[in-house]
Amino acid sequence: MKLSKSRSAMLVLASAIALVAAPAMAASANHIVDVTLKDHKFSPDKIEVPAGKPFKIRLKNVDKSADEFDSDDLRVEKVVGGGKTSIIRVQALKPGTYKFMGEYHSATARGVVIAK
Repeated sequence: MKLSKSRSAMLVLASAIALVAAPAMAASANHIVDVTLKDHKFSPDKIEVPAGKPFKIRLKNVDKSADEFDSDDLRVEKVVGGGKTSIIRVQALKPGTYKFMGEYHSATARGVVIAK
């Protein structure tokens, strides 16, 4: 009988922790950074995010031509059509600076993500 009370107490404790932690985890996963691609340039071209938390980039391409958001550092690539918007999911990052570019216009479409 003592063992089942202990298990019940652990289950209640685990449930309480999950209820408290769930909103914080959801909030970090839903963090969205808006970036615009115009005249083959990213704006902003410097994005600051909290380290250790996943986030999303909502990329709006207002140019007429497509471009590919590309980053070896972030392990992400995504083609965004002209006049289209796309969501790019980025995993939690360690503190540091991560480069990205527009694959089709790499001379002008460049930026960095800074995880702090």
